Parts: sequence; structure tokens; C-alpha cells
Amino acid sequence: MENNTADAASNVANNDAVSVATIEVGTVKGPVSLAINPSPLVVYDMTLMQDLAALDVAVDGMPSRLHLDNLHSKTQPEPKSVGTVFEPDLEALNAMQPQAILVGSRMAEKYDALSSIAPTLDMTIDTANIYESSKQRLHDLGALFGKSDQAAKLQGNIDGLIDETKVLTKDKGKGLVVMVNGNKLSAYGDKSRYGFIHTVLDIPMADDQIADARHGQPVSFEYLQKTNPDWLFVVDRSAAIGEDGAGAKAVLNNPLVAQTNAWSKNQVVYLSPDSYLAFGGYYQWMQDLTTIKDAFASAK
Repeated sequence: MENNTADAASNVANNDAVSVATIEVGTVKGPVSLAINPSPLVVYDMTLMQDLAALDVAVDGMPSRLHLDNLHSKTQPEPKSVGTVFEPDLEALNAMQPQAILVGSRMAEKYDALSSIAPTLDMTIDTANIYESSKQRLHDLGALFGKSDQAAKLQGNIDGLIDETKVLTKDKGKGLVVMVNGNKLSAYGDKSRYGFIHTVLDIPMADDQIADARHGQPVSFEYLQKTNPDWLFVVDRSAAIGEDGAGAKAVLNNPLVAQTNAWSKNQVVYLSPDSYLAFGGYYQWMQDLTTIKDAFASAK
């Protein structure tokens, strides 16, 4: 009887040791220690959601009214709503009692309120160094949820596609990234969320003087004509967030843009909505790299 009691006590102690195993994760605000495989888990950033979906990690709470369909694993239960990407539902969070809250980008502004409820990790991607930053985030998520091997495999998929794409983009001309928002245009440089086109794929910038601004540098159709990129990479913001209005292709279809090498040679590449909403996420990498690779493979 005493042996059984001792065994039971030992099992409880062992179970407790497992349950409180912790890991240190690097964040924007410095290292954070928390339990491995925290659950319930709440995530407010679409980049992180994509990585967790690819890792097949269950997410218990996420914002409502999202515009992408690759933000949670289809093999896991549907997450509950815990607010929007702009405003957390503190009542829902308190009811859920999460063990961890992962945030990035705009929701990082709510860090103080969220961290009063549960350990909160600000894992915002560094857009000026998007490849290395997203690689580190994927590695950290793999470690946090006991899926390091799977994270390494996913990173291998990204890296393999980068290598394949770079073979095709070499010496194929200069590129320009433009966001179309209604009838407004903005150009993005090599330190933006789209900078990987230049810094990772080694496509030279058609204009290396673009201002380093979060929302891009406002430009005109005349600017596109004058800059005359060989390749035009287009982000359709309105389509990405579900707004009505003319699409990017229709907006750009005018006599000035038609004079560019990119338009005349049909070298216009439309990036995915993910590139605006989940930049640096696993599925964003795979979709946009594939699109770019296919476009350059078809170039004459």
C-alpha cells in the first residue's frame, strides 16, 4: 500500500514536472519564458496564424472577420472569436483564460492590456529584414509547440523555392513594387514588407530612391512611366481587404502605364492578398514565390 502511494506521488511529481516545462522565446520586447505548448492559445496576428496553421497547431481564439482562408489548421477545431484585428474582446479573453497570447503588427499596440490577462508575446515581423525575421519566428514557434522538425521542413520548402526562383530572376531586369488602393498608388522599397523581392530574390530596384515609409511612397502614373520598370509587382489592397471598386489591373490599364517595359511585355506580377495581410507567413511565402517563379519562367 505504501509502495502504491509512493508510486502515485512520484507519478504526480513527474506529471507536474512535465506540465510546467518552460521555454524562453525571443520577442520584440525581449525574451519571455512560458510553458511549452501553451493551451488555450490566442493569436491576433495573421502572419503567426499562417505559421501555426502550417505547423498544425490548435489555436483556441483569434479575431473575427478575417479575409484569408489559410489561418488555422483544418484538422483542428474552429477557433472562437476574441475580438477583431483592431480591438481585442477582453471579456471573451478573460472567459477563455489563455495560457499565452501571440500578437504582432497593429495588435502589438494593445500589449499592456493583453499582458494583464496572460503571458503575451509580441512577435511582430521586422519588415526591413523580412526573410531572417520570419525564419526566426517560424523556428521559435516550432520550438514553443514541440514541432521543431516540422518547422525546419517548412523553412526548407521556402528556401528551396527561393533558390528555384532566383535562378529565373537573375539578369532579367529591374523591378518596382506598387500598391493600388482605389485610384491611389504607392511604391515600396527594399526595406518594406515587399523588400524580399529585391533583397532575397536579387531583383534590382527600378528606383533605389524610394522613401522608407510604412505605407509606401505616394506615386503617380507619370512616375511609373518615367521609372519604366521591366517588372511591375502589384499589390491590390482593396481586393485584399474585401472593398468594392475597380481592381488593380483596371486601374493600371491606362496609356501612361502601357508605355512601361513591364506592361508592354506582360511582365506584371500580381501578389497575393496574403502579401498585404500576412506578410512573412508560411503560405504568403509559398504563394508569392510560386507566382513570381512562374511569371519569370514564362518571360520571353
